[in-house]
Amino acid sequence: MSPFRVITLTTLAMLAFAGNSLLCRVALRDTGIDAASFTTLRLLSGALMLWLLVWLRRGSYAGAGNYRSAFALFVYAAGFSFAYLGLTAATGALLLFGAVQVTMITHGLWRGERLAGSQLAGFVLAAAGLAGLLLPGLTAPPLFPAGLMLLAGIAWGVYSLRGKGAGDPLQVTAGNFLRAVPIAAVLSLLLFGGSAITATGVYYAVASGALASGIGYAIWYTALPALPATTAASVQLSVPVIAALGGIAFLGEPLSLRLVAASAAILGGIALVIVRKRGAPSARD
Repeated sequence: MSPFRVITLTTLAMLAFAGNSLLCRVALRDTGIDAASFTTLRLLSGALMLWLLVWLRRGSYAGAGNYRSAFALFVYAAGFSFAYLGLTAATGALLLFGAVQVTMITHGLWRGERLAGSQLAGFVLAAAGLAGLLLPGLTAPPLFPAGLMLLAGIAWGVYSLRGKGAGDPLQVTAGNFLRAVPIAAVLSLLLFGGSAITATGVYYAVASGALASGIGYAIWYTALPALPATTAASVQLSVPVIAALGGIAFLGEPLSLRLVAASAAILGGIALVIVRKRGAPSARD
């Protein structure tokens, strides 16, 4: 694969991942669709798109995915949607990304990995940035939506860890999306009294599932083999930044000093860890 193609595919994948935050936020803020319906439609459209991509590649679903990973995927998707009822795109993306990376780094420490002095300092800095973002104050995000996004990040971290070495990533992701759909449908049924579906909201949910998730993952998995592990991990530092810029440019969201400081601490701290960590797990593996 040529360097130009690798750069192009990687850029498109990062734009897609950041686009999920923007699509979810604008749908829940402006269209009237409820979070449970958005989650179900996102997973359903993502499953259909991934199924189509696997079918075009003449793949098979035999043995692809499992229900434990599918439940982790559901917790991520549901927490993500409900959190964006009260968070800006930038804050949500930063909390999600920070929680994913801290979860995966913590798992590595629990498994016996050792961090150098600068890496340990980076881990502490990233954790302090997350804590600082959540401290009470005029610009602090609402605690409950922030907690939901942290839970979504932890779930995605668990999902990523469970997916390492599980087989072909696109095929496994397709199988897990398919298994997560009925779980999300149960949530929608339980919350049926508060459901609200609008045409525009459906369009955003389908775009989030089929394009930003389904095609976004397919593009990422195409580029991933050509990227060194540290590059694959480091490049994802751009996702919260892209989401923040998109929130400002397209959604008219403010950029507070607290968010800027927390972003520098979280992203800078994680960069210190992963730049020196060979073979670091990717948050989208």
